[in-house]
Amino acid sequence: MQQAKIFIACADPSARQNLKYMLVREGYLIAGEAPDGSQALRMIRTLQPNLVILDSDLQGTNALEVARVIDEDRVAPIILLASSWHRNLIIRTRDFPVFAYLIKPVQESTLIPAVEAALANYRRVTRLEQEISKLKETLASRKVVERAKGILMDTMGLTEAEAYRRLQRQSMDRCVPMKTIAEAIIVAHELQQGGHKAKNDSGNSGRA
Repeated sequence: MQQAKIFIACADPSARQNLKYMLVREGYLIAGEAPDGSQALRMIRTLQPNLVILDSDLQGTNALEVARVIDEDRVAPIILLASSWHRNLIIRTRDFPVFAYLIKPVQESTLIPAVEAALANYRRVTRLEQEISKLKETLASRKVVERAKGILMDTMGLTEAEAYRRLQRQSMDRCVPMKTIAEAIIVAHELQQGGHKAKNDSGNSGRA
């Protein structure tokens, strides 16, 4: 497995050095480091690390803003460092990809398990999101195909099985997804219906 690249955003140089030492000793790569939030954001967007260790006491752009941008850009999971336990901090960051909270000074016995858990859980969440996205796409395609089948059944007097086979055959003949064929049928039907309506409206207006 490829070594994880970790970015450290922490204002304290000695703390950053200590974190780097512990991580490198465990085989992790340091993607980069920054002493303030603004620099951290620029570098994180460029370097695309696998994990961000974020100090809640960052200067400049604060840690919450950095976490918000990381979440919006879907960059990486976050481990948040704090000087003490704050329930309010946890509440304010619970919608962000913060997978662990560690109290400073950070010990290796808590850092490494937190890193491993954050990386593993983020991969799991990402896979689930991808699966959900595929299911939604499949459901949307199925709805489009069902609608196109209904149009073929109504306009051509086909059975459901015949309408489906017609869609399937056109999909194979043209080497395009069945959803694309179905969408074309729906658009053509709507245009035809719109033309009929316009013609009827024009005829009614003339008789009036």
